[in-house]
Amino acid sequence: MSGVDALQAALQQPFMQRALVGGLLTGCLGGLLGSFAVLRQLSFFSDALGHSALLGVSIAVLLNLNPTLVLIPFAVLFALLVNQLVQRSRLPADALLNIVYSSSLAFAVVALSLVESYQGGIQQLLFGDILGISWTDLWVIGGLLVVATGYVIASLRAQVLLTLDDDLAGAFGVRVNAHRLAFIILLGVVVAVSVKAVGVLLISAFVVIPACASRLVSRRLSLYVLGASLLGGLCALVGLLGSGLTNLPSGPCVVIVQFTGFLLALLMSLRRSGPPPGSAPGSPPAGMAGAG
Repeated sequence: MSGVDALQAALQQPFMQRALVGGLLTGCLGGLLGSFAVLRQLSFFSDALGHSALLGVSIAVLLNLNPTLVLIPFAVLFALLVNQLVQRSRLPADALLNIVYSSSLAFAVVALSLVESYQGGIQQLLFGDILGISWTDLWVIGGLLVVATGYVIASLRAQVLLTLDDDLAGAFGVRVNAHRLAFIILLGVVVAVSVKAVGVLLISAFVVIPACASRLVSRRLSLYVLGASLLGGLCALVGLLGSGLTNLPSGPCVVIVQFTGFLLALLMSLRRSGPPPGSAPGSPPAGMAGAG
């Protein structure tokens, strides 16, 4: 049987159909929130959340609880605590986040190694197992995508102002702390529900790479956010299909496709005349101020 025939046979299986839908939803969700996370320089924050998710799983295993039920509240609580730590500490944010994610990963691996009854594979936790996603997982991810999209649309003006400057947003009457906490909580929940499909080590790629690729070729906020979401979903579908053809791990295949898309976007941006006057690395796309 050829690779194409094998892929066609796999596409007839319910697990593969669920994986494709899950990859599409997870990719779109990661790109949507990643577009704002990148502009607000929260990329490393999402990486720390991803690594901490393994600690949440290990705690659930030690307490003999369902990891999925423990992971969401753990991720939200962890995100809030880390946010407070970053705001109150005098140390650089990247140094603190490095300490947090490396330490939580170390504690999690040690804890899992001490649990003899643990039947899960460490490789599945690190790199995900999207082929094992269930219909319940799909409903949760789909519902979260609807909530995230609704929140972004309803608070688009506030999101634009917060992306530009916190003080400016406050001057225009935006509740800066409330919106910041809402976004961090939403990001924490997204990381928690996506870990099963993507894995601990690759979750940040789903958030960062599509957004960076879209940033390189977009000049308006609306196109930037939409492009990041669509690129995330499309790369997930292509990566999963490539995984089925080559019989390679699905999560890494998706990230490789995302990286390829990023390289193409980088080449497209280099062929242009260059960044608009006055722009700086990490600054919002041109036209952003008028997008709200």
